[in-house]
Amino acid sequence: MFDVAQLCEIGMLCIFGASWPFNIVKSLRSGTAKGKSIIFEMLVIAGYGLGLFGKIWTYRQTGVLAYSTWFYIADILMVGVDLALYMRNARLDKARDAAISVTSALPDSAR
Repeated sequence: MFDVAQLCEIGMLCIFGASWPFNIVKSLRSGTAKGKSIIFEMLVIAGYGLGLFGKIWTYRQTGVLAYSTWFYIADILMVGVDLALYMRNARLDKARDAAISVTSALPDSAR
């Protein structure tokens, strides 16, 4: 059975979680990690993780798994996907920067 507190928590998780699909698409399309913060994403995962831990702790004590648990898991997965894309894009940025530095080091006649 839902109570008001659980409905509010699920609403909060849905609203916070609604931004991640857009962020994931942006990360895929841009192909760059520039302008993103890995620390921010890790802090978000830590926050969701603590919320999930609280739900699991309550489940162990009461035997009742709150519906909001699944929303925490979904949000953690979405942020995890965006974090993986950040790492991929950071590698792409590094490869592009290396290619640019090699090209710029060549004499004009070799370009």
